[in-house]
Amino acid sequence: MKVSPGQAFPLGASEVENGINFSVFSQHATAVTLCLVLSQRGKLDGRDAGMLELTLDARVNKTGDIWHICVEELPRHDVLYGYHFDGPRGWDQGHRFDSSIVLLDPYAKLVEGRRYFGDVNNKMSKFLGTYDFTSLPFDWGCNYKLPNIPEKDLVIYEMNVRAFTADESSGLDPDIRGSYLGVIEKIPHLLELGINAVELLPVFEFDELEFQRHPNPRGHMINTWGYSTINFFAPMSRYASAGGGPVAASREFKEMVKALHGAGIEVILDVVYNHTNEADDVNPYTTSFRGIDNKVYYMVDLSNKGKLLNYSGCGNTLNCNHPVVMELILDSLRHWVIEYHVDGFRFDLASVLCRGTDGSPLNAPPLIRVSWIRFHCLLSKL
Repeated sequence: MKVSPGQAFPLGASEVENGINFSVFSQHATAVTLCLVLSQRGKLDGRDAGMLELTLDARVNKTGDIWHICVEELPRHDVLYGYHFDGPRGWDQGHRFDSSIVLLDPYAKLVEGRRYFGDVNNKMSKFLGTYDFTSLPFDWGCNYKLPNIPEKDLVIYEMNVRAFTADESSGLDPDIRGSYLGVIEKIPHLLELGINAVELLPVFEFDELEFQRHPNPRGHMINTWGYSTINFFAPMSRYASAGGGPVAASREFKEMVKALHGAGIEVILDVVYNHTNEADDVNPYTTSFRGIDNKVYYMVDLSNKGKLLNYSGCGNTLNCNHPVVMELILDSLRHWVIEYHVDGFRFDLASVLCRGTDGSPLNAPPLIRVSWIRFHCLLSKL
């Protein structure tokens, strides 16, 4: 394939004049390889014969701490991508590099993994990024507007998208039970309850089979609630109807928001920026951040052999007030407001957002201060 150095921004996969640009941050990596699979249904285990590997040259494919490459004549959809990262092996210094693993781009806007919720036959499926630059922009409608309900007047209904309609008692067609489209069908029920806002339990791409990969007391359980985030930009793909995958999930999520807003119902997201699915160092599951730059993305205790600090109770703690991680969170929030038109957020374990890079509480957390300023300006323009 024809390649060129590419550009550092925007992060993630983006369409440029001469191809598809890939850009990813890693401060401590010494080698980065872009991995491409030209069919979304190809195997995701890193051994598929159709996986192409393009090694990035730090002399031409790196700007500061950002690695980038442009691939020409690449399809504008139906491509999976990920990265190999290599770097220092010193766990006592907080590093967790493993060049054998294909890792998910933190800025992937769509994520491909297993297609059906709770499919234990594919519990070891990889999660890779994908994109779609062929679909027309979503039609929000000429009369569309945000409900903009005063906070004092909100009547909020907390719900899990899948559990809300997954059972046959919902009376819905099997293909849309447990999906974003299923929520649309139940809008009359929501209105009958007298609510004017739904607070959706996590709808970022998450790993519902986190307990199935190693023996543990909860190995028989599926994480239906969603507090096991894999990626902060992509809507949960297994909430698409009929196993439609990530592109369908993105479109159907927008259809759900549009329908709810049309009924005068706001959409608030329960967001998890305090930890990820990658667990601890005893039973790690490296899918993205850990293998890209553990020392940046997570809080580590360098005085104690580089062990992960665990203020979340889930094995790891996102390093929220590190400048790079802070921008990731702000970019994620902005993406959900601009791309998906959500009305607000509920921050799970928000105290973590108020800790410094060493875990100590901060009097004036940069993330909180900057997010307030940026989003006040953003929302005033919508």
